[in-house]
Amino acid sequence: MGSLYKDEQDDWITVCLKYLLFVFNFLFWMGGGVVMGVGIWTLVDKGEYLSLLASSTFAVSAYILILAGGLVMVTGFLGCCAVIREQRSCLSTYFSCLLLIFLIELVAGVLAYVYYQALSEELKQHLSKTMTENYAQPGKDSITQSVDRLQQDFKCCGSNNSFDWMHSVYIMSKAAESRLVPDSCCKTITPQCGKRDHPSNIYKVEGGCITKLEQFLADHLLIIGAVGIGVACLQLIGAVLTACFIYLLYKEEEEDFSDV
Repeated sequence: MGSLYKDEQDDWITVCLKYLLFVFNFLFWMGGGVVMGVGIWTLVDKGEYLSLLASSTFAVSAYILILAGGLVMVTGFLGCCAVIREQRSCLSTYFSCLLLIFLIELVAGVLAYVYYQALSEELKQHLSKTMTENYAQPGKDSITQSVDRLQQDFKCCGSNNSFDWMHSVYIMSKAAESRLVPDSCCKTITPQCGKRDHPSNIYKVEGGCITKLEQFLADHLLIIGAVGIGVACLQLIGAVLTACFIYLLYKEEEEDFSDV
């Protein structure tokens, strides 16, 4: 009688765990879509600013999230199939995939956090040099477009302030046509509006574009890190549930074998 009750209890636990895993995998699949979406959003939303950064860590973090998100969606679907079929081999493969994706997303989260700590110093060292030396220079069209977009989007002028442009290669060249700042510094862009640097005509922002871009990238990096580490922790729960389910299936197989 006790043995029969124990078998029924084990069956009940297995069924509950099975449905719990199925629900988890559905949520896991949806989470993969969110992770991929965050990675794509990071690259698409003002992604042209990446050419202004000295390192590629920011972009790498986003690409890792997109890769992990895609793997999560595929793994979530496979996990649902493995749970329905109750095959230990499929579940073991699914468990291994969970651990692999966990490591990938953890790396993305850590990269985002490490880069977040070094972001301010990188921008101070690199952005000013990029804007003054490469703006409107031959073969630097992408940087020129990025700087113009940066100044218009964030309503700023110069890396620290508008006077930074006085030392730029572009402003000191004939191509500037006596401009004091690029036209993208103007509140309302008109041909050669950069010849007048009065606050009523151009953006005068304390801290310049460095402060604005730093805040923008920092916000994105925090989201990347939070999503990466958050989903990674969720996967640990899935891995524990999967391991328990595999163990129960193994016990059932052993009991069936001993009965024979």
